[in-house]
Amino acid sequence: MPSHLEEIFKDNKLTDKIKKRLPHLFHLAELESSRAGKIGMEVGSLRERIIVALLIYKFGKANVETEIPITEPEVDMQLFGQPISVKTITGKGFGGIKLIWTVDAQKAKEFREDYYPHCDILLVQINWNDIGGFYHIPVEVQKRLLDSIGREEYIKLPKPGTNPRGVEITKEALSTLINDKGTDVIEIHWHRTRIDYDPFKRWVDYWRED
Repeated sequence: MPSHLEEIFKDNKLTDKIKKRLPHLFHLAELESSRAGKIGMEVGSLRERIIVALLIYKFGKANVETEIPITEPEVDMQLFGQPISVKTITGKGFGGIKLIWTVDAQKAKEFREDYYPHCDILLVQINWNDIGGFYHIPVEVQKRLLDSIGREEYIKLPKPGTNPRGVEITKEALSTLINDKGTDVIEIHWHRTRIDYDPFKRWVDYWRED
């Protein structure tokens, strides 16, 4: 069954807008979540909202569900009832994509034993001053690769004795996924534009209202 997400990548006008607007909006997200030059963890939530807003813009608010139960660790939204996971990575490499956040080694092992892909992935590779991309990795592509290479090669567990941040897709598996013929991609040149950003202006404006 074809995913509605494929429509984004076939819409030439929208793909042009994504190439132009996504770097600008993600730069804004960085500015909004920065303090003393350091980008805070909340930038991830802002990036996710930007992607959700893109889907609402394309498909309408009635067709995008964001109130997802916490029991669905991978799912960030539903589009026409189909679950979608939003992932972002920074840099040239394809490491560090989390499947689940956990600090419990036993839970991580159990997750790997039980895991099977169940939702499409929208992945944004941010690569400032270079080329990155906006990818749609269908769930069928994920299942095919996992079945082919097995869980040990597909899923990376946190190293024992370290401060684990979660269970990840291996760098090699993710690289294979994004290069699969079934994966859709929009190539993006990541250039920052000058933005005069005041993080307090919006709130001050609210206070000024009668």
